[in-house]
Amino acid sequence: MDDGIRFDVDGWPPQKNEARSMFAANHRLADRVVALLRAAGTVLPTGWAPFAGPVGLDVVLRGPRRPPADATNYLGGIADVLQDKSRTLIDLTHLGDLADVAVFVNDCQISRISYREEPANHPSYEVRIFPA
Repeated sequence: MDDGIRFDVDGWPPQKNEARSMFAANHRLADRVVALLRAAGTVLPTGWAPFAGPVGLDVVLRGPRRPPADATNYLGGIADVLQDKSRTLIDLTHLGDLADVAVFVNDCQISRISYREEPANHPSYEVRIFPA
């Protein structure tokens, strides 16, 4: 896995844009959080240990129109969802095993970011995380 991990997710990404945690069971973006965790979980090998050093985050957002949120909110939402959630103070039991999906330990490890938008018939996005 020298080049990291890569996966696609249907729909728009979760965005970070309010004080209420998007990890709350009844948050309006809960379905986006679950979709991202499921997609990441399917590509992580058994016994995966989250990246502990600096990482890069590449995101390609696809859709039929301009996305409903901005790049920084999407990048923040994706980063929050993919980090280790074991220190989260909110109850994550509603996520079941998905609460354990973590690609890196903390989003402060992100030292390189790439984001671009491409036209497509339906909203989706690609995420790649790699050692930086």
